[in-house]
Amino acid sequence: MVLLNSMKVVSFCHVLQGPACTQYLGDMGANIIKVEPLGGERSRRWAGADMGGASGLYLSAFRNKRLFAADLKSPEGREVILSLIEQADVVVENFRHGVMARLGLSYEDIRKRKPDIIYASGTGWGNAGPMLARESQDLIIQARTGLMSATGHRHGEAKAVGSAVIDQHAGALLAMGIVAAYVKKLTTGEGGRVESSLFTAGLDLQTEPLTVYMSVRPGAQTMNRDPHLATWYHHAPYGVYQLKDGEMAVSTNPVEKLAEALDSPELRELQRLDPYKDRDHIAATFAKVMSTKTYQEAAAGFDKLAIWYGPVHDFDDVAEDPQAAAMEVFRPEDINGRKVVLVNHPIRYDGKVPPLRIKGLNIGEHTREILAEHGYSGEAIDDLIARKIVGSPA
Repeated sequence: MVLLNSMKVVSFCHVLQGPACTQYLGDMGANIIKVEPLGGERSRRWAGADMGGASGLYLSAFRNKRLFAADLKSPEGREVILSLIEQADVVVENFRHGVMARLGLSYEDIRKRKPDIIYASGTGWGNAGPMLARESQDLIIQARTGLMSATGHRHGEAKAVGSAVIDQHAGALLAMGIVAAYVKKLTTGEGGRVESSLFTAGLDLQTEPLTVYMSVRPGAQTMNRDPHLATWYHHAPYGVYQLKDGEMAVSTNPVEKLAEALDSPELRELQRLDPYKDRDHIAATFAKVMSTKTYQEAAAGFDKLAIWYGPVHDFDDVAEDPQAAAMEVFRPEDINGRKVVLVNHPIRYDGKVPPLRIKGLNIGEHTREILAEHGYSGEAIDDLIARKIVGSPA
């Protein structure tokens, strides 16, 4: 696959937002140089299961990058990094506001050496406002952007989403912005600044409910709803319901169709109710009816009337899902002698999953190779390693 094979990226990214961004770009063919401190970036030390000596967080966004280690705080180390950037198209970083400037690697610093650079920043809070100096993290942004509050069934009883969805979405948005800037550079020769943030990504994830809420401003009490209902802004019975032998997600469907599908007198009595204003009553009644059915009984009735529904899977179910197999979602890989299952790139190009071209695991694994490509002699590379200006495995 040769989508972005002409793009050269120097990445100063850690944890998930930035690494997810550069993994998307690397999967699409970009040449990614991941710059780490001599001791490695933070995600390598994240607690979790034994994954062949690597953390699950690191392995979730490590694909298709070459690894370079350097002492960024030393003037000589910074000069080495700038020599790499001079031959790059893009710099990506997701440090807290001001860190890159203190390292002498801000947008303004780099433009002096590389005027046409695309400089992409994935921040926590953006480039303005009172929160710039504060740490950010997915869970904190879920709380700040209202996502937790809207996920809970009652106002004041917030509930977090079960994964770092904002980190991942912010990484995808940053990659999208970089591709757009790269297209501009290819057509005009100009670089530019691209900025994404966890804060704006967390709000972007909620575009539909925020559009409704900010336009109508119904008050926080509108979040209070029957616990079966998935959201505050959909009509009943949009939510999750317990059956005799499992759980089923049921989307927005007319009550009269549900009554016919389940042959339910209780639901027929509700046909004249407003599916939003009377959502709690409809949901509670629907839950009672569903609790008397097996999954197959409910599904048989729903299929006849083209009602939208689906099973609630746990991760063990997902592992055996034939749809996941057909779409090649999972990629078994050997990581230092241990079998690890990775999640593939989510987009298919000409019907195919992008290949895993590079499996970078060791700090500074490609330092020698990268320096040689940038004109450093073997003696110069040995000297830089010996003086711990850059790092490479023995």
